[in-house]
Amino acid sequence: MPGLTIVFLISYGLMAMLIVEQGKAIQAQHNLIQVLQRDSTEFWAMKGKEHSDKAAHDRAHAHAAGTQNPSANGKAQTPSTQAPHQSPTAKASKQHIQMPPVPASDMGDQRRVLITL
Repeated sequence: MPGLTIVFLISYGLMAMLIVEQGKAIQAQHNLIQVLQRDSTEFWAMKGKEHSDKAAHDRAHAHAAGTQNPSANGKAQTPSTQAPHQSPTAKASKQHIQMPPVPASDMGDQRRVLITL
């Protein structure tokens, strides 16, 4: 009888250690996810800024080329990407940061979705 009690105490001690270690692993993964999310946000912000800077540079280059080579009617050519009623600052303020695509493994199979009322 005392042997069985000792085995139970050892098994409960091992279970408690397992729970503590799992908690540490989960917390470490949580911290890693937060760091990666912050890095991803910074990366996409830099990509968006790079894209908007490139677009501004292209618009300035197109505008400079348009003023050097005016068309036959005397007006400067507008870039095809810019709408005639929008100013460059209005377009730049409407640009959105692109998010990375969702992997196919994260998308659910719509054929197997159970819809209940």
